[in-house]
Amino acid sequence: MHMSEDTTVHAELRENFGKGFARRLRAAGKIPAVLYGHGTDPVHVALPGHQMLLLVRHANALIELDIAGKSQLALVKDVQKDPVNQIIEHIDLVVINKGEKVQVDVPVIVVGESFSGTIVNQDAQSVSLDVEAISIPQHVEVDVEGLEEGARITAGELTLPQGAVLLTDPEVLVIAISVPAAASADETGAEDEAAADASGAADDAATESE
Repeated sequence: MHMSEDTTVHAELRENFGKGFARRLRAAGKIPAVLYGHGTDPVHVALPGHQMLLLVRHANALIELDIAGKSQLALVKDVQKDPVNQIIEHIDLVVINKGEKVQVDVPVIVVGESFSGTIVNQDAQSVSLDVEAISIPQHVEVDVEGLEEGARITAGELTLPQGAVLLTDPEVLVIAISVPAAASADETGAEDEAAADASGAADDAATESE
């Protein structure tokens, strides 16, 4: 597989650690990261901030690191962000060998529109898959076109990319189609009002006859 230029990331080896140094790195537009994997010692690197910000918008980003002239495939495993300003504070990377399979959580995306008047309840936002490291899907699509109230789609019914194996329990509910509660409540409310009007009229009649 040929990695495109924009996924080739120049990583600088770093010898210094600690919060102060990490802060200085971020001030210089770089992100501290650690590369783990396959029984090797963790490698501490600094990555270009803007490029990584674009790459990690996708779940399970696969990148080709250029570390001191050596090329190494890596999977973005964890991105730690500052909760307030959303700046990336640290990235965990995992060493990937070509031909290797990896276990990843992949987002489930709903496509299509369910039957008029119904709503789509998405119970599971992602599913776990066993996939080829160099062909990790961006997402799994679930088509709800025309589905009516009561329809249910479980993880086992999803159409997976070729070669992907489902690790999530196939019985896990992903999609359930229902009618909004407000619609049925309005009908019940109308019935209650009609009943109240009827009993009010009976009371009036009883008062007049006294």
